[in-house]
Amino acid sequence: MSMRKYKLFTILLPVMIIGGFEYIRHEYLLRYLTMEAGNFTITVITLFLSYLFASWMFSSMERSNEQILHSEARRAVFEERERLARELHDDLAQTLFFLNVKLRQGDIEEAKAAVSEIDNSLRQAIFNLRTPPEEGTSFGQRIQTFLANWKLVSGIHLQVTVQIEEDSFTPSEEVQLFGILQEAFTNIRKHSMATDATFHLEATPDRWRLHVTDNGCGMQLDSDTDTGNKKNTTYGIDLMQKRASELGAALELRSEKGCGTEVIVLADRKVNS
Repeated sequence: MSMRKYKLFTILLPVMIIGGFEYIRHEYLLRYLTMEAGNFTITVITLFLSYLFASWMFSSMERSNEQILHSEARRAVFEERERLARELHDDLAQTLFFLNVKLRQGDIEEAKAAVSEIDNSLRQAIFNLRTPPEEGTSFGQRIQTFLANWKLVSGIHLQVTVQIEEDSFTPSEEVQLFGILQEAFTNIRKHSMATDATFHLEATPDRWRLHVTDNGCGMQLDSDTDTGNKKNTTYGIDLMQKRASELGAALELRSEKGCGTEVIVLADRKVNS
């Protein structure tokens, strides 16, 4: 039912109850009900019927809100899948072009590396796209499943800590945050040459913090004078920075050549509000 109908019912119900009772009382019940008894009766009837109406109305509104949230979650998932499909297309197109060049040059080792990269990309894409939106798993469970699959594909030792309180993220925020961790771990697998990595996510409705580290080769960072954050487009930091900004969070990147990389994303809703 639309909000307009809810408003109409709310306006008309008291009028119909009180007006209807007063008409019946004056037409048929004056000889049976005193003024005091009539006032008491109409108060009880109004209270009872108002309670029934309010219970029905709020129950209907809750069902409508649940449907809206469910639709929002499904839309966010499908938008993320479309983005993943575009990224997969671009990634495979570049790798296949590289493979074709290396095969023409007779560079078999480089060609083998390209084939391995295609295999890893397809495995990751299949995992990202195979879970139906209506499966109903929690955000923490989806993260754990993704990281377990990533560890299996990459062969990199991974330590995981996930602590998420209820109502910490909206469905759209989950999609954005999931995109950040996907990008971070894609960079580790493709570029870091790491043997160990860690993932830590702690979230409450007021504050959350994501922390990713690896012991890989590190990278050279350029200072960004506008934001104070450090980023490198080769490692997909621009994309993570954009997602963090949309989440109202700050992204910090720490890295040195040969000393690994550290990604920190922090949001404090109390401060932002």
